Amino acid sequence: MSLGSRIQFHRTRRGLSQDALANKLGVSRQSVSKWELDLALPEIDKVVMLSLMWGITTDELLLGELPPFLNPSKDILRWGLYLIVKDFAKSILFYENFLSRRASIIGVNRFAEFRFDGKCWLSVLNEKHLPGHDYTGTGDHKFALCLWAKNLQQEHERLKSLDIGHVTEIMRPFPGYHFFNLTDPDKNIIEITGEYNEGGI
Repeated sequence: MSLGSRIQFHRTRRGLSQDALANKLGVSRQSVSKWELDLALPEIDKVVMLSLMWGITTDELLLGELPPFLNPSKDILRWGLYLIVKDFAKSILFYENFLSRRASIIGVNRFAEFRFDGKCWLSVLNEKHLPGHDYTGTGDHKFALCLWAKNLQQEHERLKSLDIGHVTEIMRPFPGYHFFNLTDPDKNIIEITGEYNEGGI
C-alpha cells in the first residue's frame, strides 16, 4: 500500500471528499488528487496535520505500520451482526471509539466490518447504498446490541468521558443485573451489562 493509497484510505473511511480534505489542509483539491495518485508527496507539515487530524502516527501514515486488525484472518466466523445506519462516516468513527479499534475492512460508502479474534463480527451498512435494505420511515431503532463488560463501572466512566453518544446512568431492573444504555449516531441503543459492585446502586 503506497502513501497515496493510505491517504485515500484514511480520507474515505472518514467520509471526506478530496475537496473537503483540501479545505481542511489549506491546499487545492488537485494537490490531494496528486498525493493519492502518488504523483506528488505532501509537505512534512501536511503529513503532521493529517496524522493529528486522523489520530494516527506519522509512521503509520508514511510507512504503513497498520494495526494487525486491518489484515483480518480468513477464519470461519462464529457469529455476525448487521447494523444499517443513515450516517455512515459518523457511525464508523463512533464504533471505532466505542470498540477501541479500527474497522477491519471498509468497503467505500457501502460497509465497514469489525472483526474480533475471528470469532464474531459487526458490520455497519450504509443505508443509502443498499437497495432493498432501506429502513426510511420505519423508525430509528434497527436493533439493540447487548455487550458484556468485565467492570461495568469502569466501562460506564470510559464511555461518558469519550462523549461519543448519550450514556444513561447504571440501572438495576432486578437484583443481580445492572446495565446502562449508550446511543449511537443513528439512535440505535446499545445495552451494556457486566460485573458491578452491588453497593454502587
